[in-house]
Amino acid sequence: MPAFPHSTTSTVTAIAVPPSLSLPVIEAAFPRQLHPYWPRLQEKTRTWLLEKRLMPADKVEEYADRLCYTDLMAGYYLGAPDEVLQAIADYSAWFFVWDDRHDRDIVHRRPESWRRLRFRLHAALDAPEEHLHHRDPLVAGFADSMVRLYSFLPGTWNARFARHFHAVIEAYDEEFRNRTEGTVPTVEEYLRLRRLTFAHWIWTDLLEASAGVELPDRVRKHPAYRRAALLSQEFAAWYNDLCSLPKEIAGDEVHNLGISLITHEGLTLEEAVAEVRRRVENCVCEFLVAERGAVLLADSLADGTVHGKELSAAARVCVSNMRNWFSTVYWFHHESGRYMVDSWDDRSTPPYVNNEAAGEK
Repeated sequence: MPAFPHSTTSTVTAIAVPPSLSLPVIEAAFPRQLHPYWPRLQEKTRTWLLEKRLMPADKVEEYADRLCYTDLMAGYYLGAPDEVLQAIADYSAWFFVWDDRHDRDIVHRRPESWRRLRFRLHAALDAPEEHLHHRDPLVAGFADSMVRLYSFLPGTWNARFARHFHAVIEAYDEEFRNRTEGTVPTVEEYLRLRRLTFAHWIWTDLLEASAGVELPDRVRKHPAYRRAALLSQEFAAWYNDLCSLPKEIAGDEVHNLGISLITHEGLTLEEAVAEVRRRVENCVCEFLVAERGAVLLADSLADGTVHGKELSAAARVCVSNMRNWFSTVYWFHHESGRYMVDSWDDRSTPPYVNNEAAGEK
């Protein structure tokens, strides 16, 4: 089956998206694109998951392709060199496996397992070469990803990426505490936490790696660029909440915008779904405005110098790929087996996870 069997041509029947999750503006105004390296990407990431022992062989065989992790990255980082896209895709697959380990450590009440992993990831982030052969496959796989990602751009980019991911690890720890204590964050607390657990600035940093240029602060921190980047990520996080609400209610989750609205704003389930959907749709509309400002900023960087021309082109690539995030995230949620809760034997236990603690032998 092709990676994007839907909406890539007018002759192929599109996937049936439930009305409550359908966003006609995405299907009409955000056409899907796919990096030409995708078939090889899928094959190599599958092999990497096996080599790094991040998923059991039987689960890789049965679920890896259907989880569509490589499709998500191949639809986002258009224009990236093959080597860069492969490193990003492997890292993304690792991130999903890490998210699943975190979830299982909570469900099976393994706080010590999580604590050890948390500190090991912090250490591997700062010195990945020293953790390439760690006994916990999740730490070793992370270290391998970091060595590769750190090789593409200058040390200043690496330091920024590390700073952003240290914050993500700590946000996962905050989520661990909330879930084990049954604490549902308020809407504002949740929105702050979500920007970290969804790793907004990590995926935005990687736009620069895919463009091959580290953008200076005057571009990255410019309100037009930052606004467009934030909206693309907020859309993804909140659309994820909309699609995963049944899965997370089944799993006794406490981190979902809908759950915070129900708990702290007194909304019914139906009202919460409508409110999350409204926010998602607003992200799309506001991005279309912010995108124009970000493109104008990119154009203004071409000052007649070679450096200005290169910087302008790189910024344009980054803004263009922010747009790609909308369509790739949208279709990922309707194609990936990660969200097909109704097909699971146990709605609270994903069939593709390993329920055992790891790295302790």
